[in-house]
Amino acid sequence: MRIGVIVGSVSSKSINRTVASHLAALAPEGVELVDIDLSKLPIYSPDYDADFPAVAREFKDAIASVDGVIIVTPEYSRSIPGVLKNALDWSARPWGQSSLSGKPVAIMGASVGPIGTAAAQQHLRAILGHLNAHTLGQPEVFLRFDPQDYAGDEVVNADVAAVLSNFLTAVVAHVERFALETVSA
Repeated sequence: MRIGVIVGSVSSKSINRTVASHLAALAPEGVELVDIDLSKLPIYSPDYDADFPAVAREFKDAIASVDGVIIVTPEYSRSIPGVLKNALDWSARPWGQSSLSGKPVAIMGASVGPIGTAAAQQHLRAILGHLNAHTLGQPEVFLRFDPQDYAGDEVVNADVAAVLSNFLTAVVAHVERFALETVSA
């Protein structure tokens, strides 16, 4: 099983990228996590619909090539970062050719604040619903980030490791459920 990971930040100091980079060590056996980079996408405009840039086609193809997607998002001004919204707009265009339509998606995020990324994730759920993505409802993961929880490739805080492992187990079950529905349809 291949699951794409989109980090909704382009910051070189992104705590969400830190968390995302540690997911592979916790992934169940047989699950490959694939980075889907959004950093090179230009600002979306309908002017591109007739002649999609190669970088946007590659982004859409990367989403299409995986069995499911995890979006790891920070929260900017009580919503998702503009760069993530831009990437989602690219994924949905041209009209009627959304690469997330019917795709199982899970979301999570980390923040230094006490409510994690709850507001951003609520907005992201609304956007994904419009894009016809099948978004995992539970477990919700709003991590309070502490850099001491991560060392090398390991999550050294057992509680954080358990939260992330349980999340990945739920993501795999979510992806498998939609794979079965597609086969039986």
